[in-house]
Amino acid sequence: MTIRVAIADDQELVRTGFALILDSEPDIEVVAGAANGREAVTMCRSTRPDVVLMDIRMPEMDGIAATRELLDDDACPTRVLILTTFDLDEYVYDAVTAGASGFLLKDTPADDLVKAVRVVASGDALLAPSVTRRLIERFTRETNSYASTPGLDDLTERETEVLALMARGHSNQEIATALFLGETTVKTHVSRVLMKLGVRDRVQAVIAAYESGLVRPGHGDS
Repeated sequence: MTIRVAIADDQELVRTGFALILDSEPDIEVVAGAANGREAVTMCRSTRPDVVLMDIRMPEMDGIAATRELLDDDACPTRVLILTTFDLDEYVYDAVTAGASGFLLKDTPADDLVKAVRVVASGDALLAPSVTRRLIERFTRETNSYASTPGLDDLTERETEVLALMARGHSNQEIATALFLGETTVKTHVSRVLMKLGVRDRVQAVIAAYESGLVRPGHGDS
């Protein structure tokens, strides 16, 4: 199946460059582009791409507001992959908590961009870059308090272990190795964790793990 992608960025050169990279892949098609957040919302609702690459800082409506509006619309199937210039952009956490499936730096190598689009389109979330975890840790550390998380008490002991490892940035394969499980079994556990927590993807589950205090910044992380 072809992955349909839209690109929202106020710099035409960025949109063109990313489109050239992605369109060169046999399984990816760039279907639309937008220069601001308002255009991005309209574009995604009309073209219904699988993934939208969303810049944060755009005129008229920024990427955070656009992400929130898109993902509040149950009729829109698009998943959001945030683009940012800085690896510690203070707005990234807001975008992720708004429901984005992850983020990429704009200077990401072409191969990583393609891989990220495929990961997000598959229904997974982009947690691999260590900066994602640093951001989550930074902002949860600053809140200095923990919130009750619906569904957390419903997790089995094994599901709780899986969630804790997810929050520390481990892939399914790494979780399988750590817990002496098959990767298919881990995927089943991850699906149940997402369902019980009522979250859309791994990023949201990781945020829940930190915000609830299940995993705390600097405790047992490698």
